[in-house]
Amino acid sequence: MAVLPIRIMGDPVLHAPASRVEAITDEVRSLVADMFETMDAAPGVGLAAPQVGAGLRIYTYNYEDDDGNPWRGVIVNPELWMKPLEPGHPDPDEESEGCLSFPGERFALRRSNSVIVTGADLEGESIRIEVDGWRARIMQHEFDHLDGILYIDRLDDSDWKTVQKIARKRGWAKPGAAWTPGIDNLDA
Repeated sequence: MAVLPIRIMGDPVLHAPASRVEAITDEVRSLVADMFETMDAAPGVGLAAPQVGAGLRIYTYNYEDDDGNPWRGVIVNPELWMKPLEPGHPDPDEESEGCLSFPGERFALRRSNSVIVTGADLEGESIRIEVDGWRARIMQHEFDHLDGILYIDRLDDSDWKTVQKIARKRGWAKPGAAWTPGIDNLDA
């Protein structure tokens, strides 16, 4: 297993739809093992294959609830269904999220509170996950990556302008920008 470089906004693999996984091979299993290692080192609650340069419809997730209950897994070729968003502006204290592909920043974003995700595990067995709250947010965030969407793409105009200023200042928003957990210090 290896910690992989995480692509930063502007890298083409992050802004293109990922391809379906046609077969779960040893290469796919190795990629997933590296994704878990990278997600844990970052640390993050989810990581999509495009974030490590692989344009495949795979993501990992890892979350511990308020009671300390772990929730960890991988989904191959996921499909997502969600309840409609509640109208209104997001609560910055309750609905802010960040992204390993736009590291060190958080912005408020409204997401659906309840989702169902179907797909396959690494043995090719069908899985179905029905979650709400932060787990639903994680599923939507990672699923977006598979369609070439970063959460910053969903922000309002004011926050989008702030994102652009941050990206220019840090030299991001260009092909090849990446960071490696445990090696690169992004506290700038």
